[in-house]
Parts: sequence; structure tokens; C-alpha cells
Amino acid sequence: MRRTFIKLLGIVFLASVLTTSAEACTGIQIKTQDNNYIFARSMEFADSFMPHDLIAVPRNYKFVGQTPTGKPGMPWQVKYGFVGFAPSGEKLIDDGLNEKGLHVGGFFFPGYAQYENVAEADYPSTISCLEVASWVLANCSSVAEAREQLPKIHVSSVAATELGYSPPLHMFISDKSGDAAIVEYVAGKLNIYDNKVNVITNSPDYIWQTANLRNYIGIEAANKPAITINGNQFAQFGQGSGAIGLPGDFTPPSRFVRAVFLVNTALQGKNIDEGIAVAFHILNQFDIPLGAVKGEQDGVTTYDTTQWTCASDLTNSRYFYHTYNDRSVRMIDLKELDLNAADVKVVKVKDVQKPGQVKDVSAELK
Repeated sequence: MRRTFIKLLGIVFLASVLTTSAEACTGIQIKTQDNNYIFARSMEFADSFMPHDLIAVPRNYKFVGQTPTGKPGMPWQVKYGFVGFAPSGEKLIDDGLNEKGLHVGGFFFPGYAQYENVAEADYPSTISCLEVASWVLANCSSVAEAREQLPKIHVSSVAATELGYSPPLHMFISDKSGDAAIVEYVAGKLNIYDNKVNVITNSPDYIWQTANLRNYIGIEAANKPAITINGNQFAQFGQGSGAIGLPGDFTPPSRFVRAVFLVNTALQGKNIDEGIAVAFHILNQFDIPLGAVKGEQDGVTTYDTTQWTCASDLTNSRYFYHTYNDRSVRMIDLKELDLNAADVKVVKVKDVQKPGQVKDVSAELK
């Protein structure tokens, strides 16, 4: 028993070391009243660290898989054009949507993610962990197809230039039919889980996160009724008593529980446009103000904060987003793009609106 406890402490310590400046992202899937699906997520990282570009990758664009030794891996070509956020200067996305309405989001998974050990004989079918999200978007039109194709390739650990290490990742894949899956590489083995609760955060693994929900089965949207003790009645102080005990901190398990509660209680909109608005409202609950989450990295204080938030209309292949300072929502319609372009198109993502830059409507009340 003591040896098991010490081993557990070691795992917890390892996770804490690896998350010093790691992402604290939250992803959700909702269904509108007219049976359309939306996936939305926030991207958190250390402040002013790893800026992102918005890119469009056209059909027929060619990649070559990366391997641990630097030798070329599997060559692959884009079948379905896609858009998404990529680390600045890169052509591989962290999060994106393809022309078929398939969305893939990558989320940090420290202390648990471990990719395959590949030999040179495996290189013809090997890509790196950095490429998985882009590869799925480029080659799959549905979650079912991703489930079928992923076991056919090898995924190796390769360091990201902007990080200096191999990012530990897992993914949420969803499509316009409502099908969704969580993809995790643990102990060198691919695990694909059916989506159960329409939520993903970070570590621990999906099995642990869903089991942990049993600790919160008494939480609900409805207010609690008054109780009587020794003939004295005690009523709630105000609205929201049904959610007493809902965790409010920024750790992945707490965010997972809070997101499940919100996704399964919020009215999710009559149609897609209302649903997009609802998705952004839910994710507002996970915004990290600068300074609220602090860590130390190589003697330097770092602050995790929300970099950007996006939502995908899976029916019409539209990708919406806003940034930390500029809360105005922008949209890319894949049907309006030239997906047969010769090269990747890039938009530098900037916080156009700065704090204090607001619209003055005083004149309207004169």
C-alpha cells in the first residue's frame, strides 16, 4: 500500500513539473435544438508566449512526416482543405476545422502522454506528434474514418521548435453528425474513447476524468429546497444553490467537472448562430485573467492566461474566434476560401483592441 502511495506521489510530482508553463485549455461540444453540432475550445498558455497564426491549408499540399532521428517519415498529402490556429511560422495546426465539417483540437496532456517507440523500419508510416491534428483533418471526413485510419500510422515523439521539447498531447475529434472521440497515446499505445460527456481538458486521462464525475452527481441547475431543523426553516441565500460544491479553480479536473455541468445544463440555442453564442458564453467561464495562474519556469515567473477562444460550426464548416483583448468574434467560412491554392495562406493574429479601447455610446442617451 505504501509503495503504491509513493508511486502515486511520483506521478503527481511529474505532472506538476511538466505543467509549470503548460496549457490549461477547455473544450466542449454542444447540440442545438435543430440538431446541429458545435465544438468550441479555449487556448491557454503562458502570457506573451508562443503566438499563433491563423492558417488555411489547401488541398494537395504536401508534407513529409517527422521522425525522432530527423530522417524523413511518411509522406502525406492534403485531401481536405482546412483552417486553424498554428504556432507562428508553422504550417501544422493545434486546432482546426476541415471542409467536411471535421474538427480536431489538441490539448496538453502532461504526465500521461507517451507516444510510440518507432524503429527506422516504421518510418514509411510514421508522423510526429506535432502532425497528428493536421494529418487527421487532411485525410479524414468523419470521426468514424479517423477511428479507422489512426491505427494504421505510427506517431513518434518530436520536439517542437517553439517549445524545445515534445509536447504531450491528446485530442478531441468531432464531426457534423455528432460523433466525437478522444484520442490519447499512453504508454506507447493508441487509445480511442467514445465521447461520453462532450468535454475535454488536460490531465489525468479521460477514463479518470469521467470516473471523477461520480463525486459530483448531486450538483444540478435547480435550486435546493428549504430544509427544516428542529422546527426552524433554512432556505437558500439566493439563486444557484443547486450548484453548491461545483469546483471553481483552474485545474484540469475542476475545469472538466465545471464544463460538464455547464454543457449539460445550459440551453444550447435554437440554431447554429445561437449555439455559437452559447458556446462562447460557456467558455467565458474558463477565461484566465492575467495573474490568476502563476508558476515558475527556470527561475522566471510565468502567468497562464487565455490566448484565444474558437468555435466550429460543424454543419457549415465555419470557424469562429476571438482573442484575449479583442472580444469581437470573427469568422472564416471555408466555402469562401480557395482550397485549391498553391500554398498555405497565413493571417497574423493580433489583439487589435487593447484594454480601455471601447465604443462610447453616451451620445445615444443625450
